[in-house]
Amino acid sequence: MASLIEISSLSAGYESNIVLVDINFSICENDFIGVIGPNGGGKTTLLKVILGLLKPFSGTIVFNEDLLKRTRIGYLPQMSAGDISFPVTVFDVILSGLMINKSVVARITAEDRKKAENVIGELGLGGIKKSPLNELSGGQLQRMFLGRAIIGSPALLLLDEPDNFVDATFENDFYQKLHDLNERMAILMVSHDVGTISSHVKSFACVNRKLHYHPSPEITNEQLSSYDCPIQLVTHGRIPHTVLEKHD
Repeated sequence: MASLIEISSLSAGYESNIVLVDINFSICENDFIGVIGPNGGGKTTLLKVILGLLKPFSGTIVFNEDLLKRTRIGYLPQMSAGDISFPVTVFDVILSGLMINKSVVARITAEDRKKAENVIGELGLGGIKKSPLNELSGGQLQRMFLGRAIIGSPALLLLDEPDNFVDATFENDFYQKLHDLNERMAILMVSHDVGTISSHVKSFACVNRKLHYHPSPEITNEQLSSYDCPIQLVTHGRIPHTVLEKHD
């Protein structure tokens, strides 16, 4: 598969605080990579570097021609209660995903509205497209913000803890939507829920200052230990799980 992004010897952080050290990592077409690691280990920092929101201290990040201007990267950030307080509708939020590539004075076109309608239909949001955000469930909110991230037909979709806002009713549906999207775009998903996402991703990147790539969705206690990735795997039901030993 063709490479979308090549990261080489990259270090990044904030002011004098180095968060990522000597990262080497590739993202290819149709990858579905789960990014795991402890809090403060650099997962969100990695996304910010890819998005161009944070300039690395050293190293390089090379985009293929499709991503050179970073206009074909969709992004679903972490959500909070404050995200639902604005008096806008589901349709408005999804449509706003096209504004990143427009000037301040640019007008919304009929084609833009058609794209929004198509995404609303794809995500099953037709019945609530005129609803305000404060009337939506967690799963509906997450699908709406996912719609905003994909309306521009990105080649790469970045998701930062999307499962934090997915309720049980919509969890399976949400991940099925990600599987469908993965047929036409690469996905990089940060999550703490390793037990759940291991059933969906194709590979893992363990991030704890350094990055260790694991080319399989099956990951063991010993591998996590060797990757210096001190996380705990918690699952319910029939999903196989491992409880990790304490890391000093």
